[in-house]
Amino acid sequence: MKGVATKIPKTLIPSTVLECADNSGAYKLMIINKIGKSGSKGRYSKSGVGDLVSASVKSGNPQYVKKVVRAVIIRQKQPMRRADGMRIKFEDNAAILVNDTNLPIGTAVKGPIAREVIARFAKIANVASRVV
Repeated sequence: MKGVATKIPKTLIPSTVLECADNSGAYKLMIINKIGKSGSKGRYSKSGVGDLVSASVKSGNPQYVKKVVRAVIIRQKQPMRRADGMRIKFEDNAAILVNDTNLPIGTAVKGPIAREVIARFAKIANVASRVV
């Protein structure tokens, strides 16, 4: 994974409910843990835009419900500051499902995707409708 120049506040903790923004069949996801986490012992693993998380599917098609999946966070409500000074925020917290090689499972994404996600996961750009 590639580093990002943007200052991304890590505000999403385990048990946060996200919207699944792709057409894979899942609707709501709950974060279990951050993949590749680092930090202090006993502290929640925080994640933000562009992070890879393991999540549980709370609602959707029966093939996904109660399953643990990998997801990439593409939007967050908390404003983030880009290197040029612009601040950007979205109206919801959203993620898309990816497989073990970080390729998206769905074929289309509903809503915009942050540019920081495309910088880190280039293959997600193929299914993006809008990049902000």
